[in-house]
Amino acid sequence: MALLIPLSELLGVTVTELLTGERLTPQRPMMPDTVETLVKTAITYSETTPTRAWQEKNNGGFLYLFACLAEAVCLILLSQGGSLTGSIWTNAILTTLFGAYFCFFVQTKLPHYYDEHKISGMCDGIFRMNVPGLYFNNRNWSHIIKTGRTAMMLNMVLVPLLALLFGKLVPHLWQSLELYVMLFCVLGGLFVPIYIVGKKYE
Repeated sequence: MALLIPLSELLGVTVTELLTGERLTPQRPMMPDTVETLVKTAITYSETTPTRAWQEKNNGGFLYLFACLAEAVCLILLSQGGSLTGSIWTNAILTTLFGAYFCFFVQTKLPHYYDEHKISGMCDGIFRMNVPGLYFNNRNWSHIIKTGRTAMMLNMVLVPLLALLFGKLVPHLWQSLELYVMLFCVLGGLFVPIYIVGKKYE
């Protein structure tokens, strides 16, 4: 809200035009109900304080810590066996970071304009998520959060476990398929379930 005035001056428009998203002319005065909606929107934006997952009671944090412990054990075993590769490290870092976001830092409720417009992207600080064809709103957001948590924690545990297992049983085959498995788990293991669940409750 504090940026509305300097932004409107920079763009050469009024704050009202910035909020409505269109140019206003003297020949087309605003109706009282439109003014009312704008005022309510401005007030709602200024009062919106996102609630984070860690502020609510859930068992996601404990499950995440358990997943971190299991992942660490698998990574140590891989390191001792000389099988800890860069792609496994990359997978571990990405899933651990995304898992922490979904378990502790994710907004538990989206701003109301997600319910009023079709928005396929979500921006929350450094976290960005864009799923073409899926519109985020508060009907599907809680389901997306649960899916993201589950997908990341499963990824944290199962991928190093698969690397241990297949690295022992079929090392040559694993070496040729490892990168593709990592890409599938990181990208397909998160965005495909999110898309399916998001569309179901959209």
